[in-house]
Amino acid sequence: MHPVLSRRRFLGTCSAAVAALLVPRRNAWARVTGPHPTPRPGITGEKVLTSGQLADTPDLIPLFDSIRKIPEIVDGIHCNCGCTNPPKFYSLLSCYESDGMARHCPLCQGQGQLVVRLHKEGKSLDEIRAAIDAKFA
Repeated sequence: MHPVLSRRRFLGTCSAAVAALLVPRRNAWARVTGPHPTPRPGITGEKVLTSGQLADTPDLIPLFDSIRKIPEIVDGIHCNCGCTNPPKFYSLLSCYESDGMARHCPLCQGQGQLVVRLHKEGKSLDEIRAAIDAKFA
């Protein structure tokens, strides 16, 4: 004899299945954010905020100074917080320039700190991208 499936149980099971399909998984989010950008030729750190512009957040000055020194690396990293979605933002480097979000966004700051640390350890851009993807995507 087959167990009887009540209408309530059937609808509950269907609802749970639909919800499971709609909830994004961690890897699916990585596809939404897109690939890492190609670093732009001749990119510099001249637009990265300076210590004078960061007077209200002095604890961030060392990070911004470090980002300014490696723009060719940071420009090849896609920021996973969503702030690179507007057309004027190209890469994680954009988050550290003018009105970028790194001044207030812990995700931008965390990615920047990881990039700086791995670069100091001698990692390549591809290795840094893989580490960023593993931790933030």
